[in-house]
Order: sequence, then structure tokens, then C-alpha cells
Amino acid sequence: MTDPGASPRVPRNGWTRSVSRRTLIVDVSIAGVFFLIALLFVFDDVPTFLTLVGFTASLAVRRLSPGLALSIAWLTAIGQMLAGLPVLASDMVILAVLYATAAYSQGRTRRAGLISVGVGSLVAGVYLAVVQRGVDQLGAALQQGDLASMVWSTVLMSVVSVAVLGLSWTLGLLTRTRTSARESRFTQYRAVEEQRAAQLAVVVEQERNRIARDMHDVVAHSLAVVIAQADGARYARAQNPDAVDEALTTISSTAREALGEVRILLARQRQDGATGPQPVLADLDRLVEQMRSTGLDIDWATIGTPTGLASGAQLAGYRIVQEALTNALRHGDTGRTVALRLVWTADGITVTIDNALRMPSVAADGESGPGGRKAGEIGHGLPGMRERALLAGGSLTVESSGGRFSVAAWLPAGTHAGPELPSDQEVNA
Repeated sequence: MTDPGASPRVPRNGWTRSVSRRTLIVDVSIAGVFFLIALLFVFDDVPTFLTLVGFTASLAVRRLSPGLALSIAWLTAIGQMLAGLPVLASDMVILAVLYATAAYSQGRTRRAGLISVGVGSLVAGVYLAVVQRGVDQLGAALQQGDLASMVWSTVLMSVVSVAVLGLSWTLGLLTRTRTSARESRFTQYRAVEEQRAAQLAVVVEQERNRIARDMHDVVAHSLAVVIAQADGARYARAQNPDAVDEALTTISSTAREALGEVRILLARQRQDGATGPQPVLADLDRLVEQMRSTGLDIDWATIGTPTGLASGAQLAGYRIVQEALTNALRHGDTGRTVALRLVWTADGITVTIDNALRMPSVAADGESGPGGRKAGEIGHGLPGMRERALLAGGSLTVESSGGRFSVAAWLPAGTHAGPELPSDQEVNA
């Protein structure tokens, strides 16, 4: 899929690369400026002008088609030597072309650039040290036996050419390596992010299915009570009219509670889910004793007067305490006290579990510590607790500081309609 904000790209074929039109416009503009500046030094010299045109064309297409640019540069350089021209300012384009063959081309073109460095350096050394001196000087050197100086001059020119041309090609190769490494890191980063998103989606989906199974019995029980009360009131209406008011009162309260439970049951109900009564806050005594029997020191205190709490919130509170205590046992310092506080208010209940971290340790699922689970790795506990609190109409916060880890959940009193199904981003907040 093409990014709407991206520049249109020039399609590739056998000779060209796929580059953006912006890149092509920039390259052509640079070549045009180079041509106009170099043209100031051309004084009615046709071979020099043609050499400038050839190198300008090579400069313009160096990123669009490095192979074509290299071919044009070779033909232009050969024409320059056949015309007997000296080194020109336009010859600097050769450096840019060699850089492009290493930085932007593949396989054969990149190898052709490297071969051009060697062959071009040798040809340039011979041309500058021998041909440029002319036939007369060459004959004079042979007659005087000064051939060794000419050979050394050729070697020196070739070495200098190798250094200059090779440096350009090497810089291009380094640029290509750095770009490839950056793209590789970005691809790896995207893969890790996609893996984390998929892992989180699986965790959330599994937790929603578990919540649906937990809530199924509560909702089914409420609807059964409504049906039974309605049928009983209809049958007893003639003999005991007062029973109708009592039945309607029961139906009203039960229906309201059932409506709240149906609204928070946002995932598909599972008929093959858990059977038997679901745990509530009154069952925390048994849970705490069970955790204490494992050696976990729990300081449990209840503050305030308990108020009415919907069945779904009761279940959510129990599961949150269960998960937090389990995390404290697995990842916390079991030699120090775990504080469990239930604070009742008129609006609901705040459940807080605070435990010391093991050093080095992992504070809880999804939280990393020295020597513990790697940062960014997702555990199943925290997403599940957040999901339960949100679907019960409440909230959950997690804090890790000062060597301690704290989980605080607020659950509303009475019957509250559940929120819209939270998104993955909200679950992972």
C-alpha cells in the first residue's frame, strides 16, 4: 500500500531503480547547476563542451540508474582521452558515479564500479604520465635511457588515482551498509511491535472468554429468578394479591441487576463455561488463609462499612486480589509483609495490594526488574485485572516505586452498566 504522503515514484525496469520523483528532480537540478558553472570555463572548445555534456548526463542519472551512469562516464572519459584533453573540472563527476555504484546498485553494477576503480586508475596513470607528455618526450626519454622515471611516474599516478577513486567507491559502500543496517533494525522493531500487539490481542481475547464464563452463571441465575417470580405472581394473583407486589419488587431488583450483568457481558457467552457458584469478596477469608499457608505474610484490613456490590464487581474484586497475591508470591519478597486493604465508601470499594519487590525481581506480570522478565514482555496478569475492572465499571492502577509494587482497583457500588468494550490500547495502558 502506498503512503498517501509519499512522493510518487519512478517505476523501475532493467536499467533503472525505483526512486521518488523528488530524488530525480534533485539530481537533475544538481546536474543542471553543475553544467552551468562548468560552462563558464569552456571557451569555444567543442571536445571540452561534449565532455561536459557527457559527465553532466552521467551525474543526472547516477541514482536513477548507476549502471547507465557508469557506462556514460566511461564513454565520456574515453572520448576525452582520445581528444587529448587534460584533466578537467568535469572529471569530478566520476567520483560521484563511483559512489553511486557502491551505494545504490546491486550485484554486477556494484562489482563493475569496483573493477572501474582498478582499470580506471591504471588507464589514468598511463594517460597522465605517458600520453600527456607527447610522443616527442616519450622518444627523448627512450633515447636518454630515462624510462625508469616514466615508469615510476606512471605507478605514482596510478596509486593516487586508486586512492581517490577507491575512496569514493568505499564511501558509497559504507553508506549502503549503514542504510541496510538501519532498515534491518527498523524491520526488526516493526516485527517486535507486531508480535507484542498480537500477543496482547490473544491475552485480551482469552481473558474476555474467561470473564464470559465467570459471568454466565450469575446472569443465568438472575433471569431464572425473574421468570420464576413472574410465573408465581401470575398464578397467585387471584388468591393473594399482596404477593404480586412482593413478586414485582423482586423482579424489579433482580432485573436491574441482571441488566447490569448483561451489559458488562460484552464477549460472547460460553455455555460450556465454569459451573457452580462463583467466588465473591466474602470468600477472601479462605483465599487469604490459603496464601498464608504457602508462607506469604498478609496484613489484611477492612476499613468502612460494606455496601451493596453487584455480583460482577464482587467477582472482579475477588479475581483481582487473587491475581495480585499470586504475583506477590511468585515475584515479590516473600520474607516481607504484603498489605491487603479493602476500603469501603458509599460509592464503592477500593482494593489495594502492596508488596515488596524481590531484588533482582519482576514486580508483576508485565513489569520488569533487574534480572527479571525483559522489559516490554507481556504477562497475562495485569491485562486480565484491567479488563475485569473496566468491565465492572471501575478502574485499575499499577505503580512500582521505592522497591515496592502496588495494585489499586476501584469498583462501583450498586448496579452499573459496563462501558463499551475496551480497545487493545486501553487494556495495555
